[in-house]
Amino acid sequence: MADMGAFQEAVTAWAAGGPGDPAHELAARLSVRAVVLLEGPSDVAAVNALAAGRGRDLAAEGVCVLPIGGAMSVGRFAHLLGPPGLGLRLTGLCDEAERRYYARALERAGAARQEFFVCAADLEDELIRALGVARVEELVRAEGDLRALRTFLRQPAQQGRTAQQQLRRFFGTKKGRKIHYGRVLVEALAPDRAPAPLDGLLAGL
Repeated sequence: MADMGAFQEAVTAWAAGGPGDPAHELAARLSVRAVVLLEGPSDVAAVNALAAGRGRDLAAEGVCVLPIGGAMSVGRFAHLLGPPGLGLRLTGLCDEAERRYYARALERAGAARQEFFVCAADLEDELIRALGVARVEELVRAEGDLRALRTFLRQPAQQGRTAQQQLRRFFGTKKGRKIHYGRVLVEALAPDRAPAPLDGLLAGL
């Protein structure tokens, strides 16, 4: 039986130049109503973790949470999934530095009215600020990464950076670490402490 993962794969293949028919067929079969466009898998992990924590199954609700492989791909996916293509509702997260790029890409795809939620630096930055540096360091210790963090902090390049900036960079230093902590940080949030962009995204779905 087809599931939302199959739709994600079909859309990704379509965006890479493959046929669009499989995505069209799965969108109809699965009653897909909205797509959440996210830059990468760590953002997907965070969105899915927050949804699960609030007792929601986004796939069952017809919502596809889709990593697009970086901000520069948003125009292509918006064209395929928005008004010119499948005609689905689009939403997602973007970083403040890329806000205007997203706005132009969505306008070109006829999706300018679709609502995207803006993170100040990125989602990891939002989560670290919501939890506080001390709590994030506790989580790093609990996950067995404290020694790696201390080694990282001794690097000359990290001197002069704030603790928040250092933690952000640490999460990106090992493959899979950002994805892992995308889930860990969200699961550690108090119910009323979700960062505004993440909270707004989920509330709007």
